[in-house]
Amino acid sequence: MAHSDWLAPDADALGVALVVPRSGPAGIFGPACELCARLAADEVNADGGVLGRALRLVPVDGGAPPGRVADEVAALVGAGIVHGVTGWHISSVRRAVAPRIAQRVPYVYTALYEGGENTEGVFLTSETPEGQLRPAMRLFAAELRVRRWYVVGNDYIWPRRTARAAERYARADGGRVVGADYLPLGTEDFDAALRRVERAEADAVLMLLVGSDAVRFNRAFAAAGLDRRSLRLSTLMDENMLVASGPDATRGLSATGGFFAALATADTLDFQGRYTARFGLQAPAPSALGESCYEGVLLLAALVGRAGSVAVPAIEGVAPEVSYQGARGELRLRGRHVRQRIYLAQADGLDFAVTADLDAWS
Repeated sequence: MAHSDWLAPDADALGVALVVPRSGPAGIFGPACELCARLAADEVNADGGVLGRALRLVPVDGGAPPGRVADEVAALVGAGIVHGVTGWHISSVRRAVAPRIAQRVPYVYTALYEGGENTEGVFLTSETPEGQLRPAMRLFAAELRVRRWYVVGNDYIWPRRTARAAERYARADGGRVVGADYLPLGTEDFDAALRRVERAEADAVLMLLVGSDAVRFNRAFAAAGLDRRSLRLSTLMDENMLVASGPDATRGLSATGGFFAALATADTLDFQGRYTARFGLQAPAPSALGESCYEGVLLLAALVGRAGSVAVPAIEGVAPEVSYQGARGELRLRGRHVRQRIYLAQADGLDFAVTADLDAWS
């Protein structure tokens, strides 16, 4: 049953569709996404809400098939139940949702993605390959002498376009991508891909796998003994996925992103303290993916508040003036994208240790 079947418009609330994965491979970090968004909504409401109205989150399963997600979100918008959309979901979902709603209500997309999105009404808080993967590959080439890359990714737009960018980045540093495998979401058997990685004598594997697929790959990679021969670099790996992989499956694994729980900045520590106070020590780690949903709610509230309206043209007019304070510090939009610092972190058992600020490698 769609949410529009059991919700009605509320004149006292500003409804926001929270599109995060509750099923599928990305469902492993869906709970952290929901809790981080709830924390942001609670804080916005404690500060008076948005345009004098309480912000109300309406969850939508972003792990469902893209067309189904788009239908549900469009129904919520059409019924006047939600006045904005945010959340972490894969690019296939964004590409289905955006044409249906982006020029009707503001849409803050919080997932790292392949780059190139410039639809009116779509604002983006997370990383793209040029700012995230490019400097990491440059560091791997210079400091770790990585020349031969092998790509293992899921089979949809984000991994394929990111891999094409990786081919350019590798060539620029005197290396190359020596092979690639694109596997369906929900893949459980990686044996054939691992044999090809081994035959290619890859120095490093670029992992472009989502959620539980990445967890299973990490386990299979270590079980095959490849962690003794090849490094791994992921642009989509969080603390919850490390825990699920297990400490024996994370040797030689690095990740790059704009947020890690191990960052000891004042903003990061303050965010984690508020999250723990609100949800307790047993809550899933907020992680970069969950934290992005915290920022998505804050940015949406800031855009609507600054414009004094939920109308997309009004929001587009004020977007360059908007800033917000999150766990990544004070951030502003440049165009429709948030610009932020990017870090490299190395897996240390079930946690990350931040090893480099990648600004120097950009």
